Amino acid sequence: MKLHELSPAEGSAKAAWRKGRGPGSGNGKTAGKGHKGQNARSGGGVRPGFEGGQIPLYRKLPKRGFTNRFAKTYAIVNVEALNAFEDGSVIDLDTLLAKRIVRTAEDGLKVLGNGEITKKLTVKAAVFSATAKEKIEAAGGKIEVV
Repeated sequence: MKLHELSPAEGSAKAAWRKGRGPGSGNGKTAGKGHKGQNARSGGGVRPGFEGGQIPLYRKLPKRGFTNRFAKTYAIVNVEALNAFEDGSVIDLDTLLAKRIVRTAEDGLKVLGNGEITKKLTVKAAVFSATAKEKIEAAGGKIEVV
């Protein structure tokens, strides 16, 4: 088989509609644009969001809020999810990603204190909530701020 012998499957490729090629084509003369008017002209039409000169919605709505470009977003995990690991294991962001407990790395790991923890673990994270610290240490584990 050669490159020039290739062709699409029968009926899969449809020829483009050739506009403005005479009355016999079924799409001649005005080429589907109707008679006169802004949309019939070359380069005609309006930009996205234009409402005919009326004040558009994006200008009616108030500007709100502020986005801090330097804010850190953390991958969050609760202490109850850490029970999935064996006693004495070291848990960090990579091990949580490997077990699919956390889906994306973000800017680090934050451990929150929802639920109970029964295993003795060493947890390495960027941020710990106060309740998470208490629960991990009460279960006999250690915390390391990375």
